[in-house]
This record gives sequence, structure tokens and C-alpha cells, in this order.
Amino acid sequence: MRGNGVRLFGLVAALALLGGAGPERPSVQGQSQLAIGEYLVTIGGCNDCHTAGWNESPGKVPIANRLTGNPVGWTGPWGTSYAVNLRLLVQKLTEDAWVQYIATMQPRPPMPWFNMRSMSEPDLRAMYTYIRSLGPAGKPTPDPLPPGQAPKTPYLDALPHNPS
Repeated sequence: MRGNGVRLFGLVAALALLGGAGPERPSVQGQSQLAIGEYLVTIGGCNDCHTAGWNESPGKVPIANRLTGNPVGWTGPWGTSYAVNLRLLVQKLTEDAWVQYIATMQPRPPMPWFNMRSMSEPDLRAMYTYIRSLGPAGKPTPDPLPPGQAPKTPYLDALPHNPS
């Protein structure tokens, strides 16, 4: 009897490693998808980059202006990247397409896309619900630039510099 228990434990462990069993990613529980999505967007720091003026006003940007992207670029060895207008992006995507988009995106720095991939599907769906509820607003942000091309917009230099 003891040998069967060990074999069963081994099978369960093997399935867990293959993704066939094991715990799901944790997800936030709350009153509604909308409230959960707003909470995740807030604590996830989405507004830090995707809402112009967020950091300068410590979060006192009107809801009408939130997540509309930022024309200030981030410049580094990858070129220049811009925080996309999430409100326009989600208007073009279904909820399922949003989840797939997050699963496959690899935008340029400083976007922590690898953190987004660690989120549970219910949490990603809640974020989509919240962002979509804000409606379309703003303009598209500039396209990313390749290395060596100077941005025509304001930008932040993401490279550390040593004082001389």
C-alpha cells in the first residue's frame, strides 16, 4: 500500500511540473470586475507611465485623462519607446484578444511585460474591464524609434551616467 502512495505522489508531482495539475495563479477577489481592475491598474503602476502627469501630481490626474498614453519617450540602447494609449488599445481588442496580447507581447523597456505575464487570467480580464469602461480618449502615442534615431518629443534618458 505504501508503494502505491509514493507512485501516486510521483505522478501528481510530474503532472504539476507539466502543467497538468497544481494550483492556479492567485487572483484578486473583490466586489466587481470593475473594482478589481481599477485596483490592479492602480497598484500595478500602470498610470505611472501610461498617464501623463501622474507622477508629477502624485496621482491627481482626472479620470478622463488616465491611461491615455504618454508622449514623453524613454530612450536607451533599444531606441525610444512610448507608453501606449491603453484606452485606445483596448477599444480595438476583445477581452480574449487582450489576454492573448498580454501573453505574447514583448514591448521595449521600461514596460515590465514579464510581470504582466505572471498575472492570472481573471486579473487580466478585470484590468481589461476597467480600462475599457473608461472609453476611448486621447490620441495614439508616437511609434517607437530605433536605436540612434533622435526623438522629436520630450524624452527621459534611461541610461545611467557616471559623473566625471
